[in-house]
Amino acid sequence: MAFLNYLFHYGMLWYAVSMLGCYIFLSSLAVIEAVRYLRRSRLTNYNLLASSPYAPAVSILAPAYNEGANIIENVRSLLSIYYNNLELIVINDGSKDDSMAKLIAAYDLEPVQINYHQQLATKRVKAVYKSKNPVYNKLLVIDKENGGKADALNAGINLAKNQYLVCIDVDCILEQDALLKLVKPFMDDTDKKVIATGGVVRIANSCVFKNGKLMDVNLPKDYLPRAQALEYIRAFLLGRMAWSNLNGLLLISGAFGAFDRQVAIDAGGYDHKTVGEDMELVVRMRRYMADRKIPYKVAFIPDPLCWTEAPASYKILGRQRNRWMRGTIETLNMHRKLFLNPKYGVLGLMSYPYWLFYELLAPVIEFTGFVLFLILAFAGLINWSFFLVLTAFILLFGWLFSTFAILMEVVTFNQYRKRGDLGKLILTALAEPFLFHPFIVWSSIKGIVDLLRKKNAWGEMTRQGFNTAAQTPNVQP
Repeated sequence: MAFLNYLFHYGMLWYAVSMLGCYIFLSSLAVIEAVRYLRRSRLTNYNLLASSPYAPAVSILAPAYNEGANIIENVRSLLSIYYNNLELIVINDGSKDDSMAKLIAAYDLEPVQINYHQQLATKRVKAVYKSKNPVYNKLLVIDKENGGKADALNAGINLAKNQYLVCIDVDCILEQDALLKLVKPFMDDTDKKVIATGGVVRIANSCVFKNGKLMDVNLPKDYLPRAQALEYIRAFLLGRMAWSNLNGLLLISGAFGAFDRQVAIDAGGYDHKTVGEDMELVVRMRRYMADRKIPYKVAFIPDPLCWTEAPASYKILGRQRNRWMRGTIETLNMHRKLFLNPKYGVLGLMSYPYWLFYELLAPVIEFTGFVLFLILAFAGLINWSFFLVLTAFILLFGWLFSTFAILMEVVTFNQYRKRGDLGKLILTALAEPFLFHPFIVWSSIKGIVDLLRKKNAWGEMTRQGFNTAAQTPNVQP
């Protein structure tokens, strides 16, 4: 019992201090990288890039499974993207709802014979559709047997003909200049080959869309999506900006990321043995380049480029975070050779250990700490003055960290400008340790248990659909 007492009081203290030190270090790097990006972006003429015949050719891959609530609005958004050299490939991964029927009716699709070179193994492709309407000549739709998101993306890679792939969740809405900003790092003059780029994802709940375009940005009205909006601000503006500075990104969001097609194929494409296929592919591509001693870079764009519907219920959110934890564990286990391996530089010496100790183990340590607290409190062994000071310190730091992230948002891209939005975000941060964070920890623990029990289900994500303004009939993108 004495050991448990020591472990609870001092083990938790040193873990908390080390984590907070990492957060301060990463926040400093994020500020430096944000300043650099804002300076560079002022000198870029994106209109010239969009219309240039020399701009990189891009294939957008949008896997869809039971996305009938949003599919027409989302495809319309993707078709309206301001970019010259573009093809859009929507992959219907065996949907059980009316997704495919809606696509056929809305875009006048018919089956076509296309040379489909299967470089990556996938479930059977039943048909490839193209529109009879020349207005939609950029659109291709693959109808295939269900094999999961990774399998659907591999099918899209097989059909894609362009040099760069942009993989996006079909339930996302892109800003009009999103593609321009995402592909620019591939064109920058550098001694390192850019193999992937990622962009900021923001929460679309309560925003207003019309004909596939974002018309009005609103902070989510409900607490759960609003807490996720704050979480995304912290994760993207502070976390991923910092790792981009170090060239140590392990994760590009599956909702919106770009990849060098040939490197992705050479590395083996998406792995359908994991539910964290987006993170696993980035790690494997990085290992592929490092093993061949080819200088490379994974870039990150801090502009708000992509808007997605966040889970609005605890049930759906729990499934999502359960899956994220299982995917993280699977990826770190598959690439455990990286751990403290100097051969992989920042990837092995900094990125992998950080994810292991402060992403994977954090919920385990928090949950264990709570259990130890209950045991010691029942035994009357809690040093209450020490415990209350430590708890107050951690809560205060968390609130300051969230407030700093909100400040970064305000002075950089400032998406939430309406009266009262700033106050609501700060109140959300104050409530987060008591209403939102404990549920995230519990969902992560359930993910670990499910992985040990060999449960590998994706977990169905039910969509409510976007808030759309009255739409004009027959508007063409």
